[in-house]
Amino acid sequence: MDDGLAKQKSTAGERQGTPMNQSSSTVAARAGAREWLGLAVLALPTLLLSLDVTVLHLGVPRLSEDLQPTSAQLLWIVDIYGFMIAGFLVTMGAVGDRIGRRRLLLVGAAAFTVASASAAFSITPEMLIASRAVMGIAGATLMPSTLALISNMFLDPQQRGMAIGIWATMFSAGIALGPIVGGALLEHFWWGSVFLLGVPVMLVLLVAAPFLLPEHRDRAVGRPDLLSVALIIACMLTITFSIKDLASHGLAAPAVAIGAVGLLLGVLFIRRQNRLADPLLDLRLFRSRALRAGLVAMLISTLAIGGIYLFLTQYLQLVADHSPLVTGLLLLPAALALIVTSLLAPVLARRIHPLLIVAVALAVSATGFIILASVVTTADTPLILIGFAVAYAGIGPVTALGTDLVVGSAPAERAGAASALSETSTEIGVSVGIAAMGSLGIAIYRAGLADGSDGGAAAGAYETAKETLATALEAAGDLPAEAAAALTRAATVAFTAGFAAAAWLGAALLVLASVLTIAARWRADASAGASATRRMLGA
Repeated sequence: MDDGLAKQKSTAGERQGTPMNQSSSTVAARAGAREWLGLAVLALPTLLLSLDVTVLHLGVPRLSEDLQPTSAQLLWIVDIYGFMIAGFLVTMGAVGDRIGRRRLLLVGAAAFTVASASAAFSITPEMLIASRAVMGIAGATLMPSTLALISNMFLDPQQRGMAIGIWATMFSAGIALGPIVGGALLEHFWWGSVFLLGVPVMLVLLVAAPFLLPEHRDRAVGRPDLLSVALIIACMLTITFSIKDLASHGLAAPAVAIGAVGLLLGVLFIRRQNRLADPLLDLRLFRSRALRAGLVAMLISTLAIGGIYLFLTQYLQLVADHSPLVTGLLLLPAALALIVTSLLAPVLARRIHPLLIVAVALAVSATGFIILASVVTTADTPLILIGFAVAYAGIGPVTALGTDLVVGSAPAERAGAASALSETSTEIGVSVGIAAMGSLGIAIYRAGLADGSDGGAAAGAYETAKETLATALEAAGDLPAEAAAALTRAATVAFTAGFAAAAWLGAALLVLASVLTIAARWRADASAGASATRRMLGA
């Protein structure tokens, strides 16, 4: 830990009235029943927020039939929630440090409740887009607040690790269970029902939080720098929009220009943080090796999983021909594997260094991707599901321990900003994964269909089929039986080839992340050994 962070932690300890040189048993008071009940309250919105990332995807066909949005409007309906979360996370984490984390949590919960009801009963595409945008902004207030409050409630390192492991499990389980919950609701209700899940959960939070959750703020800091807020939001939104547009339309000048503007805004944001006495994002946090390693591990792991999830859900519904509900149920074993490993990781971390566990978990996840890449072209659904379960099992410890590494490396008064960093890395990872791996798969898919027809009436169908696998199957329905079978076969082969390529890319990225994590652990040991040697020589 660098001298700057050490001084910050010393200052934090003095501010709280606890000398930093006391024994760990004195400093790290163990949490009681109230704190664990508070964790249960915090776990509910965490599960809901992550579930909302995936639950809408299964409702898109019915939503499109009802509201009849344009293709551009549909893209915004699906993406605006994640855009807003990614753009506002760091800002809201810093705001929570200043105005109070519980207060920000309650404000966000109220806003999320209203926006969820508005989304559920939207009557126009524009109304739904606006409602989803407000849900994303509210979600950005909730996520860093929940994690920062956990760091305040659980001071004992082992208890904090277990609490964050539970938090991470709920976050990951929400993403994994989204298709199951969405499929079940859509079997019986209209598309808007998927948004009403948030209303009772947030009402429970609003009632219980004042009694079970502590308030915490850093009274030594002033108001957030509004220019920094504007720069980070504009940077995140422009870069994310550029990535999505490049994935959808290929290398186009407007998207590249928007991305360049986003990068420039990011540079300006960083330069401003270095000049401010009280920055929105304290860049000294990045001097911690543990924090950097945790962020990289979470970024790459969510990138790989986010990208491959896009292919797997389409494969199970369009190639294996399963309904949304059955697809969700088929993904349940992977979700259970993720939950088990997320809970097991903090227990193992009591005996094994967290960075080593993260490195092994990344390698396990890479193994699952290799299985996927090897068997997807064989249409062996059981083996594909096994590969995905192995990949998911490796992600659990990365999320649980990576989050703890990031938050645990930050001073208490900057816990909100640090937790926002960890969550921003996962949001960015999912977005970049869909863009990068999706673009690779689409390019291979289109190349596979480039010369598939013999001309004539089928030529137009093949041209239409190049958009997506879903459009290919729809186009095949308008052809004679023999031509339809040929197009379906060609599209399926091209799609699985793209799926396999994306899986190989994910495996390579995960292996790289594992190596980088081991290197971070080795450098930490080397630094500790050098420090010990200097102390001995000084003595």
